[in-house]
Amino acid sequence: MRIRLADRDVRLVLLDIEGTTTPIAFVHDVLFPFARTHLASWMRAHSDSADRLALLDMLSAEHQSESDRATLPLWRSGTDAELAASAVEFLEWLMDRDRKSPALKTLQGWIWEQGYRTGALRGQVYSDVVPAVRRWRDAGVRVAIYSSGSELAQRHLFGTLPEGDMTALLAGFFDTAVGPKKADSSYTRIASVLAVAPATLLFISDVTTELEAASRAGCQVLLCVRPGSVPAPDASRFESIETFDDVD
Repeated sequence: MRIRLADRDVRLVLLDIEGTTTPIAFVHDVLFPFARTHLASWMRAHSDSADRLALLDMLSAEHQSESDRATLPLWRSGTDAELAASAVEFLEWLMDRDRKSPALKTLQGWIWEQGYRTGALRGQVYSDVVPAVRRWRDAGVRVAIYSSGSELAQRHLFGTLPEGDMTALLAGFFDTAVGPKKADSSYTRIASVLAVAPATLLFISDVTTELEAASRAGCQVLLCVRPGSVPAPDASRFESIETFDDVD
């Protein structure tokens, strides 16, 4: 089924990343392991930095507010080495549970930035993404990104594609600093920042709970079901696409 943005008065397309623009395997098999491998070395390399101090403060606060105390690793703040080791252990604990921790997402963004700058990492998107974004922009529709990954990580992912730097084609990058992806208020804020009415914003994601939140905010939504992905049990409730080629 072909979907025409003009027929629906869409002024802005807001895109999720993982499973929507970018293969899940790239995130889970490349980005996450890269960050995990470099947690401890980043702590050592930035021992005197303000970024490290701020990060440790964030982690300490998150650790204190964590409700899952049964498996939570201890937070040892004696020597600097003990503090760094505790931070790494807690970060790994957060990663194991796929927590949307602001501190973790911030550090992952810094580590990935180093990887992108050295060429150890390069961004990856599905083959239909760049042509679709160009096509939508040529039709006067702006495109923005909303992901739980940090804004910094998003910029580097889309800035290092084999197809070239895509960041100039994008009207904005939003992470959970604007709010959780399952909260309707987040989509209202994004619409306000980009000066569009929620009814003219189309959010495309592979996560139905995110689509529900965007819909509650008055936005239009599309479920992205990439070939090989496992649709959510409630996927039939949403209009869906398998490729951006279906959106004109």
